[in-house]
Amino acid sequence: MNWDYTPLDSKEKPREASLGVLSPAQSARARQTAKPTHSQTNRATTRRRTKSVGFLVNDNIIPVNDNPPIFAHTDTLLGEESQALFPIFPVNIAIADKNPMVLAALEALLTRDKRFNLLLMAGDGERFLQALGRLPISLAVIGWELPVLHARDVLQTLSRRPGAPKVVVYSGTRDPAAPADTLRLGGAGFVSKLSPPERLLEVFAAVAAGDMVFPFVDIQKGRADPLAGLTHRERDLLAALESGQSNAQLAREFGVSINTVKFHLRNLFCKLDVRNRTQAICQYLEMKR
Repeated sequence: MNWDYTPLDSKEKPREASLGVLSPAQSARARQTAKPTHSQTNRATTRRRTKSVGFLVNDNIIPVNDNPPIFAHTDTLLGEESQALFPIFPVNIAIADKNPMVLAALEALLTRDKRFNLLLMAGDGERFLQALGRLPISLAVIGWELPVLHARDVLQTLSRRPGAPKVVVYSGTRDPAAPADTLRLGGAGFVSKLSPPERLLEVFAAVAAGDMVFPFVDIQKGRADPLAGLTHRERDLLAALESGQSNAQLAREFGVSINTVKFHLRNLFCKLDVRNRTQAICQYLEMKR
């Protein structure tokens, strides 16, 4: 028996549903229910989603959508042999951008596509991170130049969070290092705001399915310059190393403890993929040529 992508009854959501398993009661009811048409399913899904998604207020929205996952019988996808049920759509998605018009455009685009379930909209990086921890988000789409917390800071924070969502940076920035920095900091995709809406949705779906999507040329440039991934403090520290200063001298110059200097040096060596300050200095001098 083949099933179309059919939303589960929102009034009955057993714990197993979140794991992709139907309860016996749901299975029995599904067999007795006539198969809905695609148009009926689309209208129902769109209607629920539109009611659940809020609107931008003071650059911040934290709506919660209670839509259950959509399930498909896998014999429609993987052949008649397989009978298991797996959750596939919608993908719970969150967006953050400093421009309210961009947020409104993304909201309109995503709510028309039944593959995506918009749960969160935010106008800055700090509020975005605060709300993200309270929602079951699978995919995050953020602008590059976010206020309060830059996209780099958002990516760094999420890279340390267990179970953090995949992140796509959607930006019109002219920063040539942005795609490479996104990849280095754990992002899963980078797409330009000049891309057509169809391309944008393709990238979101691909990343949600486990792919990584980046501009090829920009990533190659990022790999060619290992210094591109360093913070301003790390660049200053590397320049100071060239002058032959000891850890104690570096601590006095930067106004920090020797242990803090050692901590920054370890991070610096790790980013440059070197073992000691001599190798770091050699790489620095090579890149300056």
